[in-house]
Amino acid sequence: MARNIKYLAVHCTATSQTTSISAIQSYWQKQLGWKMPGYHFIIKPDGELVQLLPIEQVSNGVQGFNSQIINISYIGGVDQNNKPVDNRTPAQKATLLKKLKELKVKYPLAKIQGHRDFPNVHKACPSFDAIKEYKDV
Repeated sequence: MARNIKYLAVHCTATSQTTSISAIQSYWQKQLGWKMPGYHFIIKPDGELVQLLPIEQVSNGVQGFNSQIINISYIGGVDQNNKPVDNRTPAQKATLLKKLKELKVKYPLAKIQGHRDFPNVHKACPSFDAIKEYKDV
């Protein structure tokens, strides 16, 4: 069954940029007990886009909204003291923009926003203003 996609949610992993995708997946499974990944797509520092889940399936990106979201994240988003920082590489910025444009063609009514822009979210994720940055996408 097709999902009604209302949002394209932008995330950061809130990890160091050297964190591996397998370590992130292991955290979701072992620490959080999730059966599904947190994102549909994850972007490595070199700009490589990795799909973790088909968009037809629901990921664990934003509590209470997941059935209506495609979740896309970049690896990073915090400094060495775990403080929020926009440390996207130029390659990550380019890949993120390209993927959001592709998804917007498929889901023209979907709103692009950061994890922090959803109700009752108390985190800085994705460590930049996604609504402002992608308002023209």
